[in-house]
Amino acid sequence: MRAADLTLLVTGALAARPARTALTALGIAVGVAAVVLLTALGEGARRYVLAQFTQFGTHLVAINPGRTMTHGVSTGIFGTVRPLTLSDAEALRSLPWVRGVVPVVQGNAEVEARGRARRTMVLGVGPDFPRVFAFGPAVGRFLPADDVRAPRPFAVVGATVRRELFGDASPLGASLRVAGYRFRVIGAMEPKGRVLGFDLDDAVYVPAAWGLELFRREGLMEIDVMYRAGTPVREVTAGIRRVLAARHGREDFTLTTQDQMLQVLGSVLRMLTFAVGAIGAVSLLVGAVGILTVLVIAVSERRGEIGLLRALGATQAQVLGLFLAEALAVALAGCGAGLGLGLGLAGLLAALVPGLPVGVDLRFVALAVALGLSVGLAAGIVPALRAARLDPVEALRAG
Repeated sequence: MRAADLTLLVTGALAARPARTALTALGIAVGVAAVVLLTALGEGARRYVLAQFTQFGTHLVAINPGRTMTHGVSTGIFGTVRPLTLSDAEALRSLPWVRGVVPVVQGNAEVEARGRARRTMVLGVGPDFPRVFAFGPAVGRFLPADDVRAPRPFAVVGATVRRELFGDASPLGASLRVAGYRFRVIGAMEPKGRVLGFDLDDAVYVPAAWGLELFRREGLMEIDVMYRAGTPVREVTAGIRRVLAARHGREDFTLTTQDQMLQVLGSVLRMLTFAVGAIGAVSLLVGAVGILTVLVIAVSERRGEIGLLRALGATQAQVLGLFLAEALAVALAGCGAGLGLGLGLAGLLAALVPGLPVGVDLRFVALAVALGLSVGLAAGIVPALRAARLDPVEALRAG
């Protein structure tokens, strides 16, 4: 059987029952569209989170108190863990590739200024904060490099705190009470928005030593180290371990490089994207059932045609190929329609909801099309085999 004859027979069979063909292809189309749309949303969320995470640069190491063991248990449960101190943070500055060190203490407190009060996040940090996190003041200046153990009571307010407490007036030089302690405002940060769930605009920044005092803490929650680009990560972590282990007597802290954080986040978010796409792929089963049903009915209705083809010399393999070609044609039409529908809906969502992360990954698109074609072809195997195995004489008599 020539390819032209096969094409003519397939198109003629499908065109003879346009409504049935369209409804069968619709099942595949809905499944492919669901996979494309859901994976676009999942991939968009992954890109958004990673973009949020990397906007501060990629040369950071976070140091936390307590050593995390294989089973995720901190040694602090079984023994004494020495807290991270301001002296630890200062000692890390001696490493040759260090570009900035930020001690971090975080909590919530009520802040008051000019007769207005607001409960907000308070971050005890160091003067390197703007350099390390690429986030500086819009007016005034950030915290100066005072004595880390006895810094002056200065504060820098976030954009939201500035607006809520000071309105259109300049906050510079104003008195600000934080948890009952009086600070002088020397700067206001530029708008930053939410980063990984933290609203950096709705925050007050004070020296880390004052943060320890405000929240009655013995040690820092974290020390963030920014290292020079091009320095091997192994050299960085080895240097930090050497300095802190010498000060603590043992390694009772945990280092997390930004590369490790990105790998974990990326793998988790990609798995979520796959899971969401798999949920959409379930709807492809509906299309498969449709193709299976239609072809089973077609075999019963076209027994005479099959018998005639066999009588004219068509082999079992050619009859099998004819019905598989019909299944593939329906699946291909459904995939094309589903692809257009899925990409169109993704684009429409991105246009209507600008804040919604939508990211089309061509690998997922190709996977959706391949899955749709595979499901359609697999659904046609049983009816095609049934058609090929019909006895030519019985088929002609039944027709």
